[in-house]
Amino acid sequence: MNLRNRQLRLGLVVAAVLLLGGGSLGYVLQARQRELPPQQAHADASFTLAEPGLYFRDAATGRVARQPGRAAPRVSGGPSCDRFYAAGQRALCLRKLPGVPARSQALVLDRRLKEVRRVTVAGIPNRARVSASGHLLSWTTFATGDSYATSAFSTRTSILDLRTGYLVKSIEGIPLTVDGARYHSPDVNYWGVTFARDDNRFYATVSSKGSTYLVEGDLRKWSARALRKNAECPSLSPDNTRLAFKKKVSDDPGAPWRLHVIELADMREHPLAETRSVDDQAAWLDDATVGYALPGRDGRRSDIWSAPADGTGAARLMVPGGSSPVAVR
Repeated sequence: MNLRNRQLRLGLVVAAVLLLGGGSLGYVLQARQRELPPQQAHADASFTLAEPGLYFRDAATGRVARQPGRAAPRVSGGPSCDRFYAAGQRALCLRKLPGVPARSQALVLDRRLKEVRRVTVAGIPNRARVSASGHLLSWTTFATGDSYATSAFSTRTSILDLRTGYLVKSIEGIPLTVDGARYHSPDVNYWGVTFARDDNRFYATVSSKGSTYLVEGDLRKWSARALRKNAECPSLSPDNTRLAFKKKVSDDPGAPWRLHVIELADMREHPLAETRSVDDQAAWLDDATVGYALPGRDGRRSDIWSAPADGTGAARLMVPGGSSPVAVR
């Protein structure tokens, strides 16, 4: 066999492999899309934030639903979201778009859950928050990876100010101070923003060089400073005096965290009664109760649980098959 024939045969083999590989990849992506519930772009006309209750993402449908009370049946009809949060006069719906590379939409909704703004971002939906006034919104996506339990991930966190319409696509450029000195590192990641009532101060997680930090940010001064290590996904209480967060308590990648609450006045902390590892940005359902999602028994759908914020009592199942809890009053 001469050289030209060998090259031709080699080229045919490579082409066949690429064709088969591409077909397999396409089949996998289509199969994953078939596993997802169909997306309902808009909320039903009768489903709004006007009714009080616990709003959440229904795992069975992928749509936002409402639990009016402990014994009342859930009411469905909200938009399809992968992450959801609401406060003031606004709601935030994060929705993964089909295809590769991964992209998501951040949908800003009004009290009737009608769209008022849409932002397309890179990555997989991960965290969503709205300030108490509804003026500020923040979301985090996984740019690479899909778990905080490993070091092989990268996040992108945005902040949108609806008062001015100004969007910060990534807050990684905010000047950061650690241990009193300006901190620079190419591996800095921010995620899990939570806003104070003054619509200026915020808290978030920063990771760098294998460590995580709780940071306090100032939007007007455009600065952030680390308050302490080992605190992730903070959530500020309605009275703005405490933060719920997940603390790494184990090197087991399957169960590394435990929920804690810290008093901002003196930085004292205590664990919550929930002893299972929670990988979620907890939500304060009121000043005394924290809500969060945990994987369900089937390992796929999640359930919403709650625990007293003072560390007493016991965890309680609130909503089977739900995630992204937020109390609307």
